[in-house]
Amino acid sequence: MSLLTRVFLANGAVLAVITLLLLFSPIEISYPVTGTQSVILVTGFVVSLAINLLLLRRVVGPLRRLTSTMRSVMPLDPGRRLVIPGADTEVQSLTTAFNDMLERLETERRESGRGAVAAQEEERRRVARELHDGVGQVLTGVMLQLDDPEAREAVRRSLEDVRRIARELRPEMLDDLGLQSALRALCTTTAAQDGLWVERRLDAADMELRPEVELVVYRVAQESLTNVMRHSGASEVLVALHEVDGALRLIVRDNGRGLPAVVGEGGTGIGGMSERALHVGGRLTIGSRPGGGTEVRLDIPLPGAVG
Repeated sequence: MSLLTRVFLANGAVLAVITLLLLFSPIEISYPVTGTQSVILVTGFVVSLAINLLLLRRVVGPLRRLTSTMRSVMPLDPGRRLVIPGADTEVQSLTTAFNDMLERLETERRESGRGAVAAQEEERRRVARELHDGVGQVLTGVMLQLDDPEAREAVRRSLEDVRRIARELRPEMLDDLGLQSALRALCTTTAAQDGLWVERRLDAADMELRPEVELVVYRVAQESLTNVMRHSGASEVLVALHEVDGALRLIVRDNGRGLPAVVGEGGTGIGGMSERALHVGGRLTIGSRPGGGTEVRLDIPLPGAVG
């Protein structure tokens, strides 16, 4: 039954009740209207409005549920679709159209995001190559020509910083040796820089993952470890990668102070990590642990992750 028909029938039912009361009730209306008759008329009018309101609320209930659900759809929580049980034809058509629009928007966002990430990574690769081959070689030449030990040491430290920045921009190990080796190297570098105890549980060695999936996992792990060093005050951190319920799961868990009351995405890179997860059909979850610390969890369905 259409929404128009239901509204028409609801109002028709109210008018029919009023008409029957006027036809068969013993109430007589005289002129001028007496006080008792005024009370009866006003009471009848209020009762008819209340009945009409109750009927119309039941009629437009599916529309209100549809509006509430539409407002709850979040861009960073894809895959959610509207289901309005017992809705009429117009509401079902609107629900279907909204779900189709969500599907198109998520697909277009995912594809455009992949293109943007690919362009970003290519620029990172170019800058890393320039730093390593250009600036790195120049600093190496300068260091070899210096006689002063302190100056040579200063240049050597600068050279190490340049090489470290180049590795962070585009890890060559990820391209050459794969995700497992790149994550191990990242954990080792993090522990050496900050004095953290980094525990590694990498149990996905036999998975042939798509390059873009490997890159997303690596970048999320890299950003998470950076946040641990900068913000958590942790002494221990776990980096785990394994298969859980048909999904590839990355976990970065520390024993620090946990998330602040208000998390700024710009300072912690949460928005960027969530965007990267969306590009490969994954889901990012970040929260404070009951015993203290923060856990970052990335889940990527394996059918879309493997090559």
